[in-house]
Amino acid sequence: MKYFFLSEGWAVARVWGAEGLWNEIAWRRKPDIQKMNLCLIENNEKMWLYRVEDAVLMVEVKPIDSSSMSSAAKNIGQVVLKRLISGEQVIERLCASSAVCLVGGEQYRSNSLTN
Repeated sequence: MKYFFLSEGWAVARVWGAEGLWNEIAWRRKPDIQKMNLCLIENNEKMWLYRVEDAVLMVEVKPIDSSSMSSAAKNIGQVVLKRLISGEQVIERLCASSAVCLVGGEQYRSNSLTN
């Protein structure tokens, strides 16, 4: 499995695999992309963790509703994520001293064991 963090208010658009743009007809299914019940909070911005299958190489993301986004984010039409991360890299990110995690509605700081 591979992972990526995505800011709240953004959604997955197109997906690429080894043979190019994901073709649901050829694969006979959509790519396995799941939003996990865990997010990081940095600078008052929630970044949700997503899990994708190994066949996925790149993910294009787009804003859902530009009215609720910051002015800097409104100027971005789409982003292609080319470096998906491993489970180990997710754990490293969650353990970063600046990270605040939200799991099932409970907020945790990475430098403490209690909420």
